[in-house]
Amino acid sequence: MERSLTPSRVHSEQNDFRGWVRTVELGNVQISTMAYPPLIVRRSAQHIRRSDPEAYQVNFILSGQGWTAQAGCEAVISAGEFVLFDTSRPFDGRRICAPDTACGIVVEIPRALLPLPPTMVSPLVGASFSGRQGIGAVFRRWLTNLDRHATEFTAADEPSLNSITVELLVAVLSHQLDDAGATSPESHRRVLRVRVRDYVQQRLSDPNLSPTAIAAAHQISLRHLYQIFDDEDVTLSAWIRRQRLENCRRDLADPRLASRPVHAIASRWGFTDAAHFSRAFRTAYDMPPSVYRKLTLTGQPMQRSTNTVHK
Repeated sequence: MERSLTPSRVHSEQNDFRGWVRTVELGNVQISTMAYPPLIVRRSAQHIRRSDPEAYQVNFILSGQGWTAQAGCEAVISAGEFVLFDTSRPFDGRRICAPDTACGIVVEIPRALLPLPPTMVSPLVGASFSGRQGIGAVFRRWLTNLDRHATEFTAADEPSLNSITVELLVAVLSHQLDDAGATSPESHRRVLRVRVRDYVQQRLSDPNLSPTAIAAAHQISLRHLYQIFDDEDVTLSAWIRRQRLENCRRDLADPRLASRPVHAIASRWGFTDAAHFSRAFRTAYDMPPSVYRKLTLTGQPMQRSTNTVHK
C-alpha cells in the first residue's frame, strides 16, 4: 500500500491479513481500488518529510465503515461516502470492512491540477461528502465504471479520462463551496456541464435524446446549453454521437453478445436507422461494424481502409 499510495503506517490486528490493490494510472492521476480486513492508517509529519506528492486524495467507501481525522476535522463515513485528504498534512484513519471484498477507491490528484486555489479547498479537507445523490453520485459512478472497464482503455484514452476525473472532483468541491457562496460563475458552469454529461450517459439508449430535450430537462435555454460546451473540442451533438458509437463498438467486440444482430446493438444505443449507423460507424472507425466485429472476435489484425471518405 505504501508503494501504491503515499508513505504511511498501515497496521492491522488481524493475523491472517489478506488484501489486494488494483491501480489505474491516468498520467499523473492515480485510481486504486482496494480490498483488505480492518486496519488503521496513520500518515505522520515524518512520513510527509520523507515523501510528499503534494496531492489531494479522495477516499471513497464502497463497503464497511471508516473514521478519519485531518486538519482538526473528524468524519465517520460509511458506504457511498467519501472524504478529501491533503497529502501534505498528517492524517489518521480506521477502516472496518470484510476481507476479499472491494471496500474502497482512492483517487490521488496533484494539487496543481485543480483550478481551485488551495485557500478555497483547505476548509473541505477532512470533510465527508455524499456519493449517493447529486454531483457526488455522478463522481461515484464515474470511479466505479473506470475500475470496471479499466482493461478496455488504451494509452490514447488516458488524457481524456484524466481530464474528466479532475473535472468531476472540481465539480464536487465547487458544489460544496457553492452552498457556502464561495464559487464563481465558471464553477457553476463546470458543475452544470458535469450534470449534463451524466444525464446524457444514462440516456444514450433513448433515440429522442437531443440538445433540446437536454436543455428542457435542466431548465435552461438551448443557447445556454451550447455555451457551457463552447470550449470543448466537439459540439454537444457530436459528443453524444461519439459516446453512442463507443458503446456500440464495445458491444460488437464483446463475445457474450456475438449472437446479437448488429442492428440490435445499434438500436440499443439510440441508432434507429441501420444504414445511418453503418455510415457513422465506418466514418469513425474506418470499417463497417460487421467487419469490425468479425476482426475483433476472431483476433485478426485490423486493416484500416485507405479510401474512406470522412465527412
